[in-house]
Amino acid sequence: MTERKPQGMSWTSWIDQQIDEAKERGAFDNLAGAGQPLPDRGDEDFGQSWLRQWVQREGVSIDEMLPPPLKLRKQRELLAQQAPGMRSEQDVRDAVAALNQAIMDWRRIPVGPPIFVPLVNEDEMVGRWRDAHPATPSASADAEQAGPGAAGPPARRAWWRRRLRGG
Repeated sequence: MTERKPQGMSWTSWIDQQIDEAKERGAFDNLAGAGQPLPDRGDEDFGQSWLRQWVQREGVSIDEMLPPPLKLRKQRELLAQQAPGMRSEQDVRDAVAALNQAIMDWRRIPVGPPIFVPLVNEDEMVGRWRDAHPATPSASADAEQAGPGAAGPPARRAWWRRRLRGG
């Protein structure tokens, strides 16, 4: 197939000639599926069925073929589902920051259909995580026993204030 089509020959006849030469060389012998009927696809669009089979054969996630704004929206939904199961509040905050950065990057140079993708509300995601991870009972019991005025260790004055006041 590296040779060029001769100038006086039509495309159809040149292609037929290439196929005939390949048959003579045996290029079509011993192909996978030789002698088997083609699968019945019904009234499906051939392109869609081919794409579906390719995705299954290659193990590609269908989400990878979505346009960027739809992919970002899917990631928002996935983060909302995964936030309660994350290990720490900081992990939730990091995941929200990373996704918001990806959304902002897409907004700078939007590619794909013009679909609005809102930023993820960090406080809402952290609230979901806190709902799934209530405060430990021992920490809340210690705070109740200490009394209402004791919220923690006494605040230290800044070093420069101690120095100015001589203490």
